[in-house]
Amino acid sequence: MPNRFTVLSVDDDEGLQTVVTHYLSGEGYKTLSAGSGAALMELLKDNAPNIILLDLVLPDTDGISILAQLRALYKIPVIVVSGKSDTTEKIVCLEMGADDYMTKPFEMRELSARIKAVLRRGEDRAPAGQQSAPEQNNSRALRFGDWVLDKERFQLFDKNNVSADLTTGEYRLLEALVDASNKVLSRERLFEITREGDYDTFDRAVDIQVGRLRKKLNDDPKDPQYIKTVRGIGYMFCGSVKAD
Repeated sequence: MPNRFTVLSVDDDEGLQTVVTHYLSGEGYKTLSAGSGAALMELLKDNAPNIILLDLVLPDTDGISILAQLRALYKIPVIVVSGKSDTTEKIVCLEMGADDYMTKPFEMRELSARIKAVLRRGEDRAPAGQQSAPEQNNSRALRFGDWVLDKERFQLFDKNNVSADLTTGEYRLLEALVDASNKVLSRERLFEITREGDYDTFDRAVDIQVGRLRKKLNDDPKDPQYIKTVRGIGYMFCGSVKAD
């Protein structure tokens, strides 16, 4: 393996970190390591790894929260590494954008093989470490299901061209979710988009607004066509979106 790929391993287990970085260095990779979520985000300010190995159990934060932040800010492939074999957790991570999921303990050769596979799939991605704001679809109107989101008139229309009569906050919320289709947006990010002031973890304003929006979309939260709840993080637009 040419020495052009950098792997950033995020794990608070120093012993495992040493084993992983030593093995991958022997495979020709450059390696970086972080023992917490804060250390990871600090490293990313000055480094552009090609892939991140992310443990879900970190001393300062939940790994799933970090995964959501990574997906919102970067286009770096992520392999989740966890001691949990729970199927639901695997599904949540993969739906949130993880490129692979490995359960501890694992063989170093398998780790190397999975890294190579993810890097091969990511050859056509944007340069690793490229930071961006949440994606914005520049189309004037977006269609999903029987609805059309008209960005010029700031309105949502049904199949009969009748306005759903969204409030300003509801429109901003829906536009943000649709623009970031199939990507998780945290409650804090949605709060920043739709409201003013400081976000409070216990503030239910975003949840209430999502509930009202779902009613107008006739979207069942138990079997959502459009807005899916991502437990402990926020929401994701899961419908198929097309430029109209």
